[in-house]
Amino acid sequence: MKKVVVTGMGMISSLGLDLETNWANLISGKSGVKKITRFDTGDLSTQIAAEVSPEFEEFSRAYVKKRAASQMTRVTRMCLVAAKMAVTDSGIDFKNEDKTRCSVVIGVVNTGNSSVEKDTTTQNTVFKAMTNSMPAWISLEYQLQGPNFAVNTACASSAYAISMGCDLIRTNQADIVLVGGADSIINPEEIRGFNALYALSVANDPPEKASRPFSKDRDGFVIGEGAGVLVLESEPHALARKARIRAEIAGHALTSEGYNIMAPMGDGVGMARTMEAALRNSGVTPAEVGYINAHGTSTELNDRYETMAIKRVFGELARHVPVSSTKSMLGHTIGAAGAMEGIITVLSLQSGILPPTINYDNPDPDLDLDYIPNKAREKDIQAAISNSFGFGGHNATLVFKKYPT
Repeated sequence: MKKVVVTGMGMISSLGLDLETNWANLISGKSGVKKITRFDTGDLSTQIAAEVSPEFEEFSRAYVKKRAASQMTRVTRMCLVAAKMAVTDSGIDFKNEDKTRCSVVIGVVNTGNSSVEKDTTTQNTVFKAMTNSMPAWISLEYQLQGPNFAVNTACASSAYAISMGCDLIRTNQADIVLVGGADSIINPEEIRGFNALYALSVANDPPEKASRPFSKDRDGFVIGEGAGVLVLESEPHALARKARIRAEIAGHALTSEGYNIMAPMGDGVGMARTMEAALRNSGVTPAEVGYINAHGTSTELNDRYETMAIKRVFGELARHVPVSSTKSMLGHTIGAAGAMEGIITVLSLQSGILPPTINYDNPDPDLDLDYIPNKAREKDIQAAISNSFGFGGHNATLVFKKYPT
């Protein structure tokens, strides 16, 4: 079976409009959560989110043609820009590739075609609403002719997209796959809906302290937005073109809990089963895992059950494996979360720096793992996992390995 490697990455979030800025802010422990600026939040219980900077509109003009931009939502433009940055990072020139063997798989829950989307007309409303528009626009940009589709598995969507991209390469259906996700649910209707489920934080002041995974006083997740795209290639293809290889995707697992539309299985049983399967499929042992990028939503059930799941899988090793939730800084980017966190995991392997869980000031005594509190940590690691768990019982775990240089 062909090895799958990562050769390019692009990322847009509340912490930056490019990969380098995002990484610098993540390892410095900076929060992207602020008061919402795109609409009036006066009648909402939650008034904060991790918004992408308004500077994105000007920034994106260098990447997206004016007419095409008018047919995309703001977050669809983020997806295309992140994809173009990832392709540039990879050094691929699609003119030299067999485009029938180049594919796109993107995780999408929401295209951002909400009450706050601007400039929607009868001529573009259908295009803006199409969840498949994100992979379609990427495919159109480079005239790619391999499989091209969107995946919607809630908060695990882009982790599923990465997994499916791996499988396209491993089953010899593609040489190159652009994978990732983009999402924005920062709008009044989504906020009201999640408030009704008591899922969102209402700790509005100060905003940057609201997302506090694994803490005793956590009170729900904070919405984020953005896009993350990775370029996957078969190892032989990447080596043949002398590509810089950032990491290997050693394996993955996708499972369904079949339990509850909102809550995970008790004691983290479903989460643990997913992690165990991913490690088994990758050939990586628990002892080889040097870092876990947790789903870590800052909700009561996720943080408790994910901690229990890690203990089930790692046993006595659990307290010695560094774990962090980068949602403490980026918020929960829903369909984009798996891709963004996959990118962060790759950067951790490459740099030997593990990003922190910020706002870890009031530990929950029941949650007693090493959550890399508040400050990044230098540690050379050889393998790491990234977890994504979504409403509806959609679970995904990705296993990454350091690539020898």
